[in-house]
Amino acid sequence: MSSAAVQLLGFLLGQLGFVGTIIATALPHWRLSSYVGSNIITATRYMKGLWMECVWHSTGIYQCEVYRSLLALPQDLQAARALMVLSCLTSALATVASVMGMKCTRFAQDSSVKSAVVLSGGISFICAGMLCLITVSWTTHEVVQDFYDPFLPSGFKYEIGPAVFLGYVSALLCLFGGLVLCWSSTKDRPQRPAYSHRKYPPSSPPPAFSTTYPPAPPYRPHEALRDNRAPSLWSVSSSGYRLSNYV
Repeated sequence: MSSAAVQLLGFLLGQLGFVGTIIATALPHWRLSSYVGSNIITATRYMKGLWMECVWHSTGIYQCEVYRSLLALPQDLQAARALMVLSCLTSALATVASVMGMKCTRFAQDSSVKSAVVLSGGISFICAGMLCLITVSWTTHEVVQDFYDPFLPSGFKYEIGPAVFLGYVSALLCLFGGLVLCWSSTKDRPQRPAYSHRKYPPSSPPPAFSTTYPPAPPYRPHEALRDNRAPSLWSVSSSGYRLSNYV
């Protein structure tokens, strides 16, 4: 598979995760009223989302009311709002960076900058997926903890809604799309040639006798310096003196 096809696959996965994150953020189906205890037979069902609270009647009518006060909301709901909005914004930035960095676009064509841009887009998709995954995991933990609380009345217990499961799928799509984009950017980078040591043939020692130059002639002192030597006491005779004269 070519690098352009790999980048397109990662971009499509990231876009599916981006769209799913937006839908999960807007839906009110984060928490659904559970049918336990006295709520087994009921004609209404309550739903809570990040922005509104809805009531579903058995006649098929929905009645929703938007949260009017931001500060009156629980802290976990405020944090979930902020993280999901931040995830959507990060996915939007990742989309722009990925479009500019892919090979099938004309931005900075035939330049090494494209690989760095698509790498930043992949990292942004990974960050967006992590933000969405943290939010839905936190919500799941809160819902399960409240559901198994024995001191909480059954009318206040909720179950995990379909928007949370959609958030899980969207987070995984963003993560896989970002990883594919990062992998494709590393393939496009030019690899530096490995430094190889140059091998030289083993140097042989110089020959003891070279045939190119003849050997030097033996040293022969000059005729004037031949008899100019220091006298020796062990010589039999030196300059007219004999050994018997010193005995």
